[in-house]
Amino acid sequence: MDDPELQAIRQQRLQQMQGGNPEQQKAKEEQMAAQEEMKNSMLSQLLDQNARARLNTLKLSKPDKAQMVEGMIIRMAQMGQIGGKLDDASLVKLLESLNQQMPRSTSSVKFDRRRAAMDSDDDDDYGI
Repeated sequence: MDDPELQAIRQQRLQQMQGGNPEQQKAKEEQMAAQEEMKNSMLSQLLDQNARARLNTLKLSKPDKAQMVEGMIIRMAQMGQIGGKLDDASLVKLLESLNQQMPRSTSSVKFDRRRAAMDSDDDDDYGI
């Protein structure tokens, strides 16, 4: 029942719907990897070891914010606003100024002790 031509057309259509052929997707992945490598190379030239460690820590906790800071540092270097390597203190100042510009999120954590009932008095036997 399955015609080989029909199967080939279905496979081709499926690849088109998934975003192109495998060669294009592989080339796109290689381009993204090259861009990431270039960005890391520029950041290692612009930041000292302590500032780089702080940025990596920020990347673990808040990846979107770290990406924004990385882009900002690269743009500042391209415009000539950064003379030498940024140290940890100047990176902290940059992060503080960025925090003041960004809107605050009003998230909060509420803990209801009645539902948790971790320290209930009913559990106290004392061997009686």
